[in-house]
Amino acid sequence: MSNYFELFGLKADFLLDISQLSEAFQQLQKTAHPDKFAHASSQEQLLAVQKSATINEAYQTLKDPLKRAEYLLKLRETEMPSEQASFQDNAFLMQQMELREMLAEVKQADDIDAALLEVRTVLDSEYQHLFTQLQQLLSLNSENANQQASKVLRKLKFFQKLQIEVDRLEEQLFDN
Repeated sequence: MSNYFELFGLKADFLLDISQLSEAFQQLQKTAHPDKFAHASSQEQLLAVQKSATINEAYQTLKDPLKRAEYLLKLRETEMPSEQASFQDNAFLMQQMELREMLAEVKQADDIDAALLEVRTVLDSEYQHLFTQLQQLLSLNSENANQQASKVLRKLKFFQKLQIEVDRLEEQLFDN
């Protein structure tokens, strides 16, 4: 096996049939599950555990769109930009600051539900815009498109973290 896509018999592409991935995962796990090797030698048991772990890791990577994109870019030998690289994009930096401000203001809002909905709507809209951009860039598979895709992926990871923060804030506000 040279990569996760090949392990599951899939084309190395960002757009995947998730049900096909799940099916291939279940088939592979049946053949490699460590329980099948309970009466085998310790060497064979160890290999089964390692193979099962690799299958699980590959599945977790490919089923998550952002992890899949990052893995695909790694296969294409594209460097991921560092955290500091996104600070060179002033427009994105300003947008991050505005979104964090908007999130901080939710706690003081007269209508917390409406404020949370507004934050989620803005985040979802921007996330979908970037996600569509990522799909288009990854489908091109050129060096320039892959470089641009890595920058878009970096931004998507920021939005993913911000969505987790919104979820946590919502739990804090409504669990009290």
